[in-house]
Amino acid sequence: MDNQMMKKMADTIRFLAADMIQQANSGHPGAPMGLADIAVVLSKHLRHNPKNPEWLNRDRLVFSGGHATGLIYSLLHLWGYDLPMEELKRFRQLGSKTPGHPEYGHTPGVEITTGPLGQGVANAVGMAMASRYCANIVNSETAKIIDHNVYCLCGDGDLMEGISYEACAVAGRYQLDNLIMIYDSNRITIEGDTSLAWTEDVRLRFEAQDWKVLETDGHNYEQIDETLELAKRENRPVLIIAHTIIAKGALEMAGDHNSHGAPLGDDLIARAKEAAGFDPEKKFYTHEDVLVRFSCAVEKGELAEKAWNHLLKQTPYIEQNEALERLLHPDFDAIEWPKFEAGSDVATRDSNGKILNAIAKAVPGFFGGSADLAPSNKTELKDMGDFPLGKNVHYGIREHAMAAITNGIAAYGPLLPFSATFFVFSDYLKPAARIAALSGLQHFFVWTHDSIGVGEDGPTHQPIEHLSQFRALPDFYTFRPADATENVACWKIALKTKKPSAFVCSRQKLKVLKDDIAYGSVENGGYMIKKRDNATVTLIASGSEVMLALQSGCHLEERGIMANVVSVPCYELLCEQSKAYIDTIIDPKTKVLAIEAASGLEWYRFADDVLRMESFGASGKADELFKHFGFTIPNVIERVEALLK
Repeated sequence: MDNQMMKKMADTIRFLAADMIQQANSGHPGAPMGLADIAVVLSKHLRHNPKNPEWLNRDRLVFSGGHATGLIYSLLHLWGYDLPMEELKRFRQLGSKTPGHPEYGHTPGVEITTGPLGQGVANAVGMAMASRYCANIVNSETAKIIDHNVYCLCGDGDLMEGISYEACAVAGRYQLDNLIMIYDSNRITIEGDTSLAWTEDVRLRFEAQDWKVLETDGHNYEQIDETLELAKRENRPVLIIAHTIIAKGALEMAGDHNSHGAPLGDDLIARAKEAAGFDPEKKFYTHEDVLVRFSCAVEKGELAEKAWNHLLKQTPYIEQNEALERLLHPDFDAIEWPKFEAGSDVATRDSNGKILNAIAKAVPGFFGGSADLAPSNKTELKDMGDFPLGKNVHYGIREHAMAAITNGIAAYGPLLPFSATFFVFSDYLKPAARIAALSGLQHFFVWTHDSIGVGEDGPTHQPIEHLSQFRALPDFYTFRPADATENVACWKIALKTKKPSAFVCSRQKLKVLKDDIAYGSVENGGYMIKKRDNATVTLIASGSEVMLALQSGCHLEERGIMANVVSVPCYELLCEQSKAYIDTIIDPKTKVLAIEAASGLEWYRFADDVLRMESFGASGKADELFKHFGFTIPNVIERVEALLK
C-alpha cells in the first residue's frame, strides 16, 4: 500500500472524527487526528474478526485514552464491526452505540471501558497476563492455541497517572512479551505543554521497569510499520514512543492544546478537508477505495478464525483443545466446598481462604492474588504455584493497578480472577471497582479486616464508611458473611452472578452458626435466622454483628420482648427482592433496629434505628473496641426499649 493511499485512509479517520465531534458539539478531536496515521498502519498488523468480536485468539486493542472515541468508532466502523454510519452521526447522543467514552459490552469491538486515565494501561497488562495464563494451560511446545498480542494506545495523561507506574512495573516483572504499548507523545495537555507539570524521561522510566523502548515518527508510515515489526519480535513488553502532532491535519489548530477537547468549527473542518483533497461540502464521507481497504479486516479476520478453528481439530492439538474446553466451560459442580462445624470459631477470612482453594482446585480459570497481603488475606492457593506457571499472582503493594489489571483479566474471556487487600485499602482501588461494576466484569474482590475488629492497628486500618460506599455502587454485590457457612453460600451465588462481587471478611474469629433458617435464603441477600411468635421488634445485622443480634434477642426474650433476627450478607441482593419477601423477613408490624460496626446509614431504608459507628475507630483490642463503641447486649436492649416506648 503506497503512502498516498495510507494518507487518504488516515485523513478519512481524521474527518470522520472531526465531523462526529462537530455534529455532537462535544468531544476531543486532537487525539483522533494525531493518531490517525498510526491507526492506519496498526490496521495492517492487527489480527481480529469484526464479524466475531469474541474470537478468543484475536489481538486485543485497548484505547487507554478513552476520550479519543472519534478514532475508536471511526476505526470500528471502517473495519466492518456492527457500527453503521448512522451511529457515528449519533455520537454522544442518548441511546446511541457511540457514547462519549467507550463502554465494554455496549459497542461491538470495544474491549474494555476506558476514560479514567491510566486504567486502560493496567487493563492491557491484565489482558496480556490473561493471555499468558491461558497459554500456559492450553499450549504445548508443538501446539500453540493462544498466540496473540495485546496492543494499547495511551497518551501523556495515562502515563502521568500513578496507576500506570504500578501496572507497567508488574508487566516488566512478568516479562509480558505479548504486550505492545504505543505512547502518543504529542506533549500536550488541556492546560498546555506537558512541561508545565511533567518533565521526566519516559524512556528511562520504562527501561528501568525492564521494558524494551522503541521510538518512531508517528506520522511516517514506513517507520511505524518497521517499529511494530520489531516490537512483535521482542521477548519482553514494548513501549513505542510515537512522536505525534495533536490534531494533525487541522491546519492552524494542529499542535495547539485548544484542539484537545473542543469541536474545531465547521469553517476550519471544511478548509482542512479542502487542503487534504476532500470535498469540503461532504460530511461523514468515506471514499470507496478507502472503505475497501479498511474492510479487508473482515475477510482477513474470518480466514484467520477459520484457520484457527481448523487447527484445533488437528491431531497435535486434541489434548490442548480439551484443556481449552475445560477452561471455557468450568464445572462448578466439581467444587468440593469446605464444611464447618457449628459452634466452632472461624474467622471469615480463614473460611474464605479454604473456599478460594476449593474453587481453584476445581476451576482451571480461577486464579488471582493479593497486594502483598496474601498471608493476612488468607488468599494463598496452596501447592498451585506462582504466575505465570501457577495460580498465585504477586501484585506487590499496588492496589489500584491490581484491581484494574484484574478487570483486564476478567474482560479477556474465559477466566474468573480475584484480587485481595485489606478492606480499608479498597479506597486505593475504588475507581477500578467502579469500572468493574459499570462493565459487568466478574471480578471477585476479597477484602479482609472488615471493621473495628481489626483491633490494635487503629483507625487508619479500620474501615467505617466503606460498606456504605460499595453498597451504593450500582451492579456490584458486597457480601459480608456472618460465619463460615454463610460465606460458602455467598460464593455459590457470586459464581453464578455475572457481576463483580466483594467478600468483606473478618480478622477476628466468629462462631459458626447452626445451619437452620427460619425463612428465606442467602440467595435473597437477607433471611430470617430466628423467628419468635408475637415479635414486636426485628434485629437486622451483617457479618460479626449477627451473633450480637442473636444473643441480644435471647436476652430480650428473657425480658418479655420478642425479637426476630435477620441476617443480611448482601444488602444489594436484599434490595432487589419483592416487597412481599422483604415484609416476610422484616415484619412491618415490628420496630426495626439494624446493627453494624460501620457507618450504616443505608440501613434506614429498612430500620427505625441503627446502632452504628458514628466516628472513626481507635487502637485497642477488638473486644474492648466493640464494647467502647456500644456494640454490646446491654446497649442493644436499651436501644430496643427506647424504640418500643
